[in-house]
Amino acid sequence: MALHLIKLCVGAESIEDLEEWIAERIAERRKRGERQLSLHVTRMAPKRGAELLDGGSLYWVIRGQVAARQELKDIETFMDADGIGRCRLWMQPQVTPVLPRPYRPFQGWRYLAAKDAPPDLRGRGDVADMPEALRRELSGLGLL
Repeated sequence: MALHLIKLCVGAESIEDLEEWIAERIAERRKRGERQLSLHVTRMAPKRGAELLDGGSLYWVIRGQVAARQELKDIETFMDADGIGRCRLWMQPQVTPVLPRPYRPFQGWRYLAAKDAPPDLRGRGDVADMPEALRRELSGLGLL
């Protein structure tokens, strides 16, 4: 069973914001001839990397709700220019919306067991067709 990560998506107001940010960074990487994957740099490296790379995703918390995920493809540790250990989380650029779920703020990232991960919206009929703001509102009211 896959293990996932969950992280706050600081600065994004919506899934669309996240997708636009990713598209811009991928375009920059394409011009430089670099990997065509989405990248997030974090300070701490997950110790359970093999489990994460066995079908795991990074779930994004946007405006207080788990809203989307990206499939993890690689985990790479490195030292930055100041000699501080960092970690690159490489992900598929595709963002998959999930059934919104409230999530309180936290620092860094956390492990998320597969059994606790919200389901994808794909194939969920009317809910998947709703505008994101409406899904967010209904979830906040406990109606989703």
